[in-house]
Amino acid sequence: MNAKRWSAIGVALGIFIFSLFFSNYFSYMVQKQETTESVSDSLMGLLGTTTLEENLVTAGDSSNRIAVLSVDGTILSGQTTSLTGDSAYDHAGFLQQLEQILVDDTIKGIILSVNSPGGGTYESAQIKDKLSAIQQETEIPIYVSMGSMAASGGYYISASAEKIFASEETLTGSIGVIMSGTNFTELFEKIGVDDTTIKSGEFKDIGSTTRAMTEEDEAILQTMVDTSYNRFVEIIVEGRGMEEDVVRNLADGRIYDGAQAVENGLVDEIGYQEDALEAIQEDYDLKDAEIFSYQNPSLSFASLFSATASNLFQTGGTAESEIEKLMSVIGTADSPKMMYYYGGQ
Repeated sequence: MNAKRWSAIGVALGIFIFSLFFSNYFSYMVQKQETTESVSDSLMGLLGTTTLEENLVTAGDSSNRIAVLSVDGTILSGQTTSLTGDSAYDHAGFLQQLEQILVDDTIKGIILSVNSPGGGTYESAQIKDKLSAIQQETEIPIYVSMGSMAASGGYYISASAEKIFASEETLTGSIGVIMSGTNFTELFEKIGVDDTTIKSGEFKDIGSTTRAMTEEDEAILQTMVDTSYNRFVEIIVEGRGMEEDVVRNLADGRIYDGAQAVENGLVDEIGYQEDALEAIQEDYDLKDAEIFSYQNPSLSFASLFSATASNLFQTGGTAESEIEKLMSVIGTADSPKMMYYYGGQ
């Protein structure tokens, strides 16, 4: 092991010891009730927080506020933010933001910025249900501003908004469900690998990579996909006030640019986030409203140590590791997952 590697280990160990010291010191002081508010705040900054923070965008009436929310990236749970600042969509954090809005009576409007190719059917449904609860329980209007892409699950979470804005270059649509898998049966036969799966029922290994899919397998999976697709169609019918046959004609998986989406009734107006913000202020008499966004809870020192150590000991294969991370979330070849996802990504 060379000197550089020993140096890296030393740095990681130092961070770990530093983290343990502050964690133990903080616990001791709290138990003795001897910490002052300033000391507590400082240590909490080191140890991380579990509460949302707010970023003021535009000062205004603090009793009438507009929250700017953002869904940026693939809509999946279990993604993280790195030390380098490369952020992924944080599903748990976003749901926490929606929960906070439900109990904050100062919020009178929401701008939902969507820049996403979609994601998991489960995660997309969670967001949609939370947004619907906000609309029904608080009557807070939601205006969507689509970024360069708001496809599949990105459109799913947008469809029930009071008004949708997109640029002419926005890619949206891709309405539908996809479930992908891989079969290695012929490859295994060529290299002499046998499948020794033991199962309790005929369909226990449905979607397996090691045997050919039967007509019965395909029928079962197709039924699941069709059911999820029908829910997608219903969301658009209800949210956009469109006829079902019109929606089904549009929902064949194709993508639309912003201009086409407006023409087909999937989007209301061509515009950017500032246009959506101006519209909601005008439509709901919120011109003097305070505008803010949320910041997810900060990383703890222990999380920083973990990320740092991981980076220090990573020896290569970055592209492969990123692919493995994505596959572990969206479903492996052995365990495919239904997705509201733009297949062109």
